[in-house]
Amino acid sequence: MRNLVEMMLTSAAVEDEPALDAARALFLEFGIRRTTMGDVTRRAGISSATLYRRYPGKDALVGAVIQREARRFILAVDGRVDKSADPEQQLVDGWAALIGELSGNALLRRLLETDAETLLPQIVSAGGPILALGRAYIADNILRLQADGRLADFDADQIAEILARLAATFAVVPVGVIPLDPEGAREFARTHLARLTPG
Repeated sequence: MRNLVEMMLTSAAVEDEPALDAARALFLEFGIRRTTMGDVTRRAGISSATLYRRYPGKDALVGAVIQREARRFILAVDGRVDKSADPEQQLVDGWAALIGELSGNALLRRLLETDAETLLPQIVSAGGPILALGRAYIADNILRLQADGRLADFDADQIAEILARLAATFAVVPVGVIPLDPEGAREFARTHLARLTPG
């Protein structure tokens, strides 16, 4: 098993750095396009040399902020799932947590309004780091449950990709007929998504 969550927790302290914190705050306030590398150095209280040594350009900085946000998002969802519960309950709780975190993510909402052309490839493209991270996290959990004999043997990566792609669509287009309120999200997961992961 890949222990992705443990790896993300280990790297969390490294990613709590002034440059990323400053960039995130500026993206929330002004959007990506209107934020310069100079703005980030001033907000973070660091030199340009320090910033460019770590992030050679604005694209690298934007990617780092978005990927850190995705890792924190996954850790928040993971923290709301009881790993001792049965697999269906874990899926239901995970889906409800995901929907709740999506609706409450201020940076996601802001960047979809002002910088969608930068954000969308990160979220939805097959080679995008956020989709890949979500797929790896879900597959990790499926493999854990399979190793414990709590789920049948099926292709964890393919099912994980279906669920990650579905989650990505909710991130970018939240409005539709599928319920997003907590109880509605739970019922949707119990009725439909649980069928993808046979016990």
